[in-house]
Amino acid sequence: MSQMLALVIVILILFIGDFVAVRTKAWVPSIFICAVLFLVGYWTFFPKDIVSISGIPPVVATMFMYLLITNMGTLLSLQELKNQWKTVVIALSGILGIIALLLGVGSFIFGFKTIVVAIPPLVGGVVSALIMSEGAKEAGLASLSVFAIVIYVMQGFAGYPLTSIMLKKEGKRLLSQYRNGQLVINQSQKAANEVAATTEAGRVELKLFKNMPEKYNTDFFKFLRLAFVGFLAYEVSTLLAPVVSISPFVLCLLFGVIAKSIGFLEKQVLQKANGFGLAIMALMLFIFDGLKQATPSMMLEIIYPLIGTIVIGVLGMYIFSFVIGKALKVSKEMAFAVSLTALYGFPADYIITNEVIKSLTNDEKEREVLTSHMLPPMLVGGFITVTIVSVILAGIFVKFL
Repeated sequence: MSQMLALVIVILILFIGDFVAVRTKAWVPSIFICAVLFLVGYWTFFPKDIVSISGIPPVVATMFMYLLITNMGTLLSLQELKNQWKTVVIALSGILGIIALLLGVGSFIFGFKTIVVAIPPLVGGVVSALIMSEGAKEAGLASLSVFAIVIYVMQGFAGYPLTSIMLKKEGKRLLSQYRNGQLVINQSQKAANEVAATTEAGRVELKLFKNMPEKYNTDFFKFLRLAFVGFLAYEVSTLLAPVVSISPFVLCLLFGVIAKSIGFLEKQVLQKANGFGLAIMALMLFIFDGLKQATPSMMLEIIYPLIGTIVIGVLGMYIFSFVIGKALKVSKEMAFAVSLTALYGFPADYIITNEVIKSLTNDEKEREVLTSHMLPPMLVGGFITVTIVSVILAGIFVKFL
């Protein structure tokens, strides 16, 4: 198979996944459609190294992982996290619930290593799934390497409908309060948020390069700074290895936050360097490359632990978020919805919330009220769980394999 034919085929699969997700309003995840098509391809006519043939060998995917995770760090807004502190606590409690029940119950049913591999992808996204899949592969655990990918592919089927149900209940409750005059938009807070957003946008992000003419801040300069921060994370991880083992990807996230705060990197620098789409494409293909090891018999072997870990994990998430939500005087529906963002993250959290709001009312004022109360915690919840905690957990858990 030629390189360009392989490239066309794998990108066509990604497009079909997106097309189905758009047509079904994300009820059928694109990741699921792509995984099914790749499995069918591997079981029929795909060469096992079709992803490498297309131009994305493992070394290229690893490079993009460094860039993407460092870029994730630039998204962290400490002020927003401070404003949504209840959301942060609830999101963390949901993750704690997953860990507690899976380690406490799941490990006796499915085995310790299976649960170790399952937890980070279950509370995260593509990066944590890749870290655990590669870790299992290096440990000689082929079926668990595939298991990490399949968990990531399938978890949305539990998260999407449950989140929609919870948000609809919460939205109806809020609408009832609003229509009875018990709930209003806090105009002063809204104005303060708008002013803060305007001020933030007007600040010079690159404090360390504020005297440099903008014309020199080229795409290559953005890539250079991003790669340099990733390099520092790798070097620090290597230097610390004799004392303490810390994944370089965890340090990439931390260093991205620091680089953004001191003005060395802009927010979403990879997007501004026009490299984000390519990086995501490469990582997605690398994810599906892991499915080449999956045989029909292996898929049957992991179906039981797959369903079991998702059910136990979601149950733990509900119990812990319910208790913490009640203590913080947050409705059980909103608390559970925030915790469920761990199963999919952004942009699904944004899409589902907006779809629910649109389905509940056609009145623009009411939609504004629902959006102001429901969207910020959903976005922060997804950021905390998928972007930050899952990468840290993967860096820790991979050491147990």
